[in-house]
Formats: sequence, C-alpha cells, structure tokens
Amino acid sequence: MTRRLTLKLAVAGMALAASGGALALSTAPVARAQVLAALARANAYWQRNNKPEQWPFWDVAAYHTGNMAAYALTRNEAYRAYSTAWAEHNRWRGAASDDKSAWKYTYGETPEHVLFGDWQVCFQTYIDLYEFDGRKDPRRIARAREVMEYEMSTANSDYWWWADGLYMVMPVMTKLYKATGDRRYLDKLREYFSYADKLMYDVEAGLYYRDAKYIYPKHKAANGGRDFWARGDGWVFAGLAKVLADLPADDPARPLFVERFKRMAAALKPVQQADGYWTRSLLDPAQAPGPESSGTAFFTYAYAWGINNGYLDKADYMPVALRGWRFLSEVALQADGKVGYVQPIGERAIPGQVVNQDSTAPFGVGAFLLAASEMARLAPQ
Repeated sequence: MTRRLTLKLAVAGMALAASGGALALSTAPVARAQVLAALARANAYWQRNNKPEQWPFWDVAAYHTGNMAAYALTRNEAYRAYSTAWAEHNRWRGAASDDKSAWKYTYGETPEHVLFGDWQVCFQTYIDLYEFDGRKDPRRIARAREVMEYEMSTANSDYWWWADGLYMVMPVMTKLYKATGDRRYLDKLREYFSYADKLMYDVEAGLYYRDAKYIYPKHKAANGGRDFWARGDGWVFAGLAKVLADLPADDPARPLFVERFKRMAAALKPVQQADGYWTRSLLDPAQAPGPESSGTAFFTYAYAWGINNGYLDKADYMPVALRGWRFLSEVALQADGKVGYVQPIGERAIPGQVVNQDSTAPFGVGAFLLAASEMARLAPQ
C-alpha cells in the first residue's frame, strides 16, 4: 500500500484501529451536496480529458451508462451532449457488420461479433438517449432492435456465458421492452438469464463465477477456496439492480431476480474491508490485496439502489453503502477529479498486479457515477 494511500485512509478513518472505529466512521451521514460535488468533479475530469469520439465497445460504453445515470439525476445538458456525440460518432451501432450470416457471440473485437454482449452494452445508452429525447427518434434504437430481434429469433440460449454479460445486456432487454412493448424481450431475458445462472451461480456462496473456467473446484483461489472476482460480481449485482428497476411488477422472473439480488447483498456484506473497499478476489483478500474501485463502485451503487427502492433493509445495509462511498469519494477520487484504483481490463484477481491512485479506466468512472447517482438519492439534503 502506498504511503499516500496509507495517509488518506488514516485521515478518513481516524480511529479505525480502535474498537468499533470502522462502524462509527461508516454510519456518519454524508450530505447530498457532497455527493453531487464528487460526481461533478469526476465527470468533469473525464469529459475534459477524453473526447467523446471513441468506439462503442464495452470499456467505453460502460462509462456512458454511468453518464446517463448522472444526467438522469442532475439534468446537466453537458452530460447528455457528450453521450449524444459518442452515439452519433458510432452511428447508434455496436459492432458494425451487416452480414447476419457472419454474426458471432464468442469473444471478439471485430465487426462480425455483433451478438457478443460487449458490443451490445452501448444500446443501453442509445435507448436512454431515445427516451430522454422528446421526439423519440426511431433511428436511435433501430440498430439495437435489429440486433436483438435477430438474436431472439435464433434457437440459442447461451449468449450470456460470462458474468460481465449480465450487466452488458440484461438492461438492454428491459429497456427495449419499455420502449417497444414487445414481450419477447422479457421472455428471452428469462431464458438467457436461466442459462447464465445455472452456469455461473454458486448456490452455497451466493455469488457468481466470472465464467466456466473459474468454477470451483476446477479453479481455486490462492488459498484453495472459491475464487470470485470483485468486478465480475459487481457487473452482476449492478445488472440485477438495473433489471429490477425496469422489470414489470408481475413478471414471472421477478422473484428469482429479487432472490439473487438479496442473496448477493448478504454474501458481499461480510467480505467488505474495514476501509470500505472490496478486494479483487472477494474470498481471498491476500491473493491480490489492496483497494480496487470498480468492483467497489458497482457494489456501492447496487446497495444504495436496493435501499432506495425498498429491497434492502436500511439499518442492515446503510453502513455498507456508506463505507463503500467514503472509500470511493475520499480515497479513489483524486483532487483533480481522476477516479483511481481501477483494476485494468481483465477477468480475475491477478497476484502482484499494480493498482494505485493513477489506475483509471472509462468503465471505472462509469461505475463511480452510478454509485454517486444512487448515493445522492440516499443522502439527506
């Protein structure tokens, strides 16, 4: 741990070493104005230092999901203009191939990987921009509908074979249902989630493996136990919150989504570190020790959303959300607005990997904005 981080945590935690110190710190209220100021500082830094003309792949597209949450809360038109410029640059598309016979959903960064969920998360923002625009220009969701309607026409159910995909695409399905009224989106959401859940969910732990490679006991953490990657479970926990926000109250899959959401909340609570963050390997902190902000931000967002919407008990989970937010706003967020401590692109906790205050990435900033947006709703005026 760097000297700078040690000092920041000492200042933020004060008497953390004393008995009950972490709990006393985490239950201290945070003002809405403070949360909004942190949100604005982080987003201003990102947009000032990164032009919107970037590709629509997951790493960038995940930022825009957070930017849309920030816009929905603040109605800052600069946020909407930034995402609109990005969408126009990409012609409201993900992967660009028009040859359906060549479309793939294995991992890939080429134009043919249209059915791979990492190219579909951009649709979330396109749909949001469609909804925010009073004209509801159909061009904004035309490609999303083309791709997802083709996907739903196939006999395949195994589109979501990695945990990240649950964040990337599940909300696309509920958003398109709301935009079109086509119930196929809900039917296929249940079908595809059922496949993913059976593949990656560990009933005993209440958490999700990143993909089939990491299922215990075929794969083990450094301590010999189950290895759950923080950002991977962050994608799922946040994705479940987004789905529940849009899913009709009478949808037959709602009880399962609620159960998984609450079980994850319970499973993640005891493995949060005293300083508010979650380590990269959730059940083996020593495998890749130290702070990480992207998983922490997704968890904080989902906890705050669950409290705000009545799914999680405030007395039980408010301390968890506040500890997460204090780490994010007082340690991960730098004075200039950079969101640090973001684990680079990957799929597991890597021993020896350096993650520090200078480690940032668009998806980490997006997760921070999601957390800030929900914490602002949770915070007193």
